[in-house]
Amino acid sequence: MSTLLRTSRHAFAWLPQPSLPALILGTLFFMASLTPSLVPRETWVQALLSGVSLAAGHAIGLMLSALWQRLEFPRLPHRALARIRAAVALLCLMATAVALWQASEWQNGLRSLMEMPPVESVRPFTIAGGAAVVFLMLVWFARLSWLVVRKLSDALSRVLPGPQAFLAAITLTALLFWNIGNGVLVREVLTAFDRLYAGLDGVFEETSPRPDDPRKTGAPESLIGWDELGRTGRAMIAAGPDRAQIEAATGAPAQEPLRVYVGLNAAPDPEARAALALDELKRIDAFSRGTLVIATPTGTGTVNSRGQQALEYVLQGDVATVSVQYSYVASWLALLSDPEYGVETARAVFSEVYGHWRTLPPDTRPALYLNGLSLGALNSELSHDLHQVVGDPFNGALWVGPPFNSPTWSEVTRNRNPGTPAWLPSYRDGSAVRFMNQTGLTSNATAPWSSFRILYLQHASDAVTFFDPQAAWRRPNWMISPRGPDVSPDFRWLPVVSFLQLVVDIMTAIKPPQGYGHRYSFDSYARAWAMLFDHADWADDRLDALVNSVAPPG
Repeated sequence: MSTLLRTSRHAFAWLPQPSLPALILGTLFFMASLTPSLVPRETWVQALLSGVSLAAGHAIGLMLSALWQRLEFPRLPHRALARIRAAVALLCLMATAVALWQASEWQNGLRSLMEMPPVESVRPFTIAGGAAVVFLMLVWFARLSWLVVRKLSDALSRVLPGPQAFLAAITLTALLFWNIGNGVLVREVLTAFDRLYAGLDGVFEETSPRPDDPRKTGAPESLIGWDELGRTGRAMIAAGPDRAQIEAATGAPAQEPLRVYVGLNAAPDPEARAALALDELKRIDAFSRGTLVIATPTGTGTVNSRGQQALEYVLQGDVATVSVQYSYVASWLALLSDPEYGVETARAVFSEVYGHWRTLPPDTRPALYLNGLSLGALNSELSHDLHQVVGDPFNGALWVGPPFNSPTWSEVTRNRNPGTPAWLPSYRDGSAVRFMNQTGLTSNATAPWSSFRILYLQHASDAVTFFDPQAAWRRPNWMISPRGPDVSPDFRWLPVVSFLQLVVDIMTAIKPPQGYGHRYSFDSYARAWAMLFDHADWADDRLDALVNSVAPPG
């Protein structure tokens, strides 16, 4: 029996023993993690977030307790402290139960705002259990790390003074776990993802048949083989609309839209792929069209189908689009594995196309625009330098869901006109830069478009755009009232926890339906292209009719 009791005490010794501050802060952080943020959270995502938040509050509380002891402030007697801790623990348990019950209402409020069905009724119990598992795993990992530090410190203290041995032990432990995590785990995960996405990139979809039209990339007459486009490239080329569909939807004469796509395997390096793209544009006489668009794809090589279709409907098919793949993995993986590769490709493509475009007579060459979604928007923005274009600028750009670290977007938003919201700012007189959201609302403009123009299409609920690393210690500007129409009024800023919520939001930004988060609809794209081109014949009623008559796939 005594052996069993000793074994039980030894097992329970691995359970966390929170100090009073750790108990209070851990509970507060857990409760705060249940409140809504930008994107509705699935149950397992909420459990993970709540477990991490609980661990963060617990760790901060332990550090505060250690600091209190180190400064030798007075301490309560052990018996009184135990009674207070028990009372506080009971209050924390009751508050946690209330927050778990309220969590479903918070999530349902946000889901209703985004036209999503309510969550399941058993969610609070699943969250509590999952969060507890995550919390214990993090606590045990922290204790394992501390055990390694102590063992190394004891060994090093034989040759170094105590403080130096302790500092060296912390450094070595950090390096050990960093190398294990970054050098082994991350490498294997990235390799696995690379194989997965490479396999997907090579898939031939039945919905993307090889074209017979000689003006299509991948056709027998094309400079680029159908197998060299990759899955996303083949999908772009094979997708509609064609001339007949445009005429049927708009009731006006149209042309067959032109699309050029160069896959990652079509040439050995970005410069060669860019040169191949230009040759293909020349082959199909793309520079005779009224508009030419350089569309920088996302990390997977995708050019948003809704945006591409909206562009071609609005311009009645009188447009050519060129896109060059730089990766086949998801955008966040491309950023982690090789963040400069997409920029390198975007610069090579812009240099080739723009270099040829500016040699053409200004009165006969097409209007030149840039376009990109998400990582594509960032790489499109970085595709050129001011000195390249200042003498003969291209016409403008539509950048959709720009990442929060996009330089131009960040500067314009930071220097917006006073009194305008960060989620839909006005910049100067609006002649050069404007913003639009999914409702069609645009930032105030007191002057007409200039010859060079940039339009940002963004959702206030898009964490890719509105993620703020400083949210750990200060409230983001976009949370100041009035808020965007798709942001929950129950979203409250809280130190550390709000940052963790936004980290989760940026990873799940594509989960909401079209028109929310990081998912942009055909409707929004159509209104954005019409606004950018300043086509008077595309009034709201005609755009409404177009949207009602067109049903883009997916």
